[in-house]
Amino acid sequence: MDGAGRFSRSLIARLSGAGADAFAAAGDRLRARELRERHAVGERDPFARPGGLSLFMRRVSIRIANMHIPRRAGLFASLALFAATGLYGVQRGGHWPAVNGFLIGVGDSMANAAGMQVRGVKLTGNRQMSHDQVLDVAGITPSSSVLFFDPDQARARLKANAWIADATIQKLYPDQLLVSVTEREPFALWQRDGRIHVIAADGTVILDHLDQRFQTLPLLVGKGAEMRAREIVGLLGDHPHVAQSVRAAVLVAERRWNLVLKNGIDVRLPDENMDRAMADLARLDAERRLMSRDVASIDMRVPDRVTVRLSDDAMKAHEAALRERDRERARRRAAQGQRT
Repeated sequence: MDGAGRFSRSLIARLSGAGADAFAAAGDRLRARELRERHAVGERDPFARPGGLSLFMRRVSIRIANMHIPRRAGLFASLALFAATGLYGVQRGGHWPAVNGFLIGVGDSMANAAGMQVRGVKLTGNRQMSHDQVLDVAGITPSSSVLFFDPDQARARLKANAWIADATIQKLYPDQLLVSVTEREPFALWQRDGRIHVIAADGTVILDHLDQRFQTLPLLVGKGAEMRAREIVGLLGDHPHVAQSVRAAVLVAERRWNLVLKNGIDVRLPDENMDRAMADLARLDAERRLMSRDVASIDMRVPDRVTVRLSDDAMKAHEAALRERDRERARRRAAQGQRT
């Protein structure tokens, strides 16, 4: 203090400096406390430097915000959304084939106007199917165009037909098509569950009913018989003397064959060595007319042995003959006893 009892320096200035320091220290303590509380609850420090991903996202957001959007972009986006929604509805509703057919029809009309309408189809290989039937299955119509005609789809449609085993289609611009088909040949008749089908050699059912044109084909009966058609038909072809007497071949338990003769005799073939059994049957018929006798069945399942079962009438006649023979023997013994 000076001589008058006053401080040599301003007390307000000193208090002001002390207050600023205290205020700064209090601020540091509050910030430290807030950081501890944020750390305790897992919050991120708002004053920390952002990470690389955050910086990247901020830059992307800024670029998007500053991007120049062309005029009418919203209109085009709305139209695209409606178009996508319509296509999705068509797909989910199962209407795409109709839409696709309409679009193809429009394309065919434009191509036909340009001179690419199908004006000639050269078809080869068809014998059972008519020319119009093949074209109908292939999808070739008067309005078809060579430009938009799909040979792969047409070939798939043709091969899906039971008559056609294979097909090839070629386009000759501007207005010609070449179609070649390989048909399945009727090979045998197959009876199952009381219905007769016409089948090919590979077992494919060609017709699900009996056509009068094929009624002379070999008749096969039983489950699985169609898949073994080549086996039994080939066997009968190797033994025509037996085949001419056969009415049907029956597959038993999908394992072996029985032959039903036209006179009703049932010939039971073995599981194996069927060719040998057929040869023995042909020999016995030539020597003893076995297949013409009054018998019910001929069992050839055991090698080197043939078992014959007589029919009911033949059995009755046989039993009557045995009784008559026994009576004749009894009369002879009685006559000899009287003489002695």
